[in-house]
Amino acid sequence: MSYTIGRLAKLTGLPVKTIRFYSDAGVLPERERTPAGYRIYGDEDRARLELIRTLREIGVDLATIRSLGDRRLRDVLDLHLKAVETQLKSLQRTRAVLRATLARDGDPAEEDLQRLHALGRVGAAEMELLLDEFVDEVGGDIEARHEWLTNLRDAMLPELPEEPTAAQLDAWLELAELLADEDHRESLRRQSRDFWSEERDFDAWHELNAQVMREALTAARAGVEPGSPESEPILDRILGLLGQSREEMLRVFDEHDPRAARLWELVAIIEDRPWPSEPTIAYGWIEATLRQLPGARS
Repeated sequence: MSYTIGRLAKLTGLPVKTIRFYSDAGVLPERERTPAGYRIYGDEDRARLELIRTLREIGVDLATIRSLGDRRLRDVLDLHLKAVETQLKSLQRTRAVLRATLARDGDPAEEDLQRLHALGRVGAAEMELLLDEFVDEVGGDIEARHEWLTNLRDAMLPELPEEPTAAQLDAWLELAELLADEDHRESLRRQSRDFWSEERDFDAWHELNAQVMREALTAARAGVEPGSPESEPILDRILGLLGQSREEMLRVFDEHDPRAARLWELVAIIEDRPWPSEPTIAYGWIEATLRQLPGARS
């Protein structure tokens, strides 16, 4: 039987955009098109889509899925076992939401129902796909930026606990929304274009950033109040390292998209790690000092 991409989406429950992404990535080989150029799929594609979705749920990368034709039955069964274990984890997460909802008095609130609905739509596989798209779109055609985001990919993909709290579930769903936000992606591309287009020694840049972090963290942990007389020479040393004036550095903070920091905060909530992170503390101290010193613009 033949299906249009829209019909295949309804049968599998996968969005058209996702099926098109899998086709373009080569994990769902294209077999046929209509004279008008529309893709046509069959029962074999429908079955393969189910397999792809299962494999993505357990974290199998796209390159591995493309090479599935060479795998032994034992390997397939091993992957299937992992798929079952992933499904169990998903059920445990759903159980956690239901327990938290039913533990309250009265009928569930609208936010409880929304959480249950959204959790069913955003599993590990969907988050993997969102992150792949995020890296590709934000990385764009700048090779260095794309490589940097690829290296950060695993750190940006937290594992939702088997028994997540309501806060962790909400953070998981907000993270999915943030990764899918087209305005956020465009903002990151625009703000980072000049930095990544420049030829630079990245080893030296990392060392410079480490020095800046040490200066600011030492001040913050020592209790040096931003804007105090003691903070001014420290700020001047930091600006000297960066080769920027106060006005230039303030402009950087003014143009910075706070959603970038929110992404890492959500990851920390999901992984139950302390927040704020050291970079957030360091650059928060620098920004506060810049804004509170005499003569700084608000």
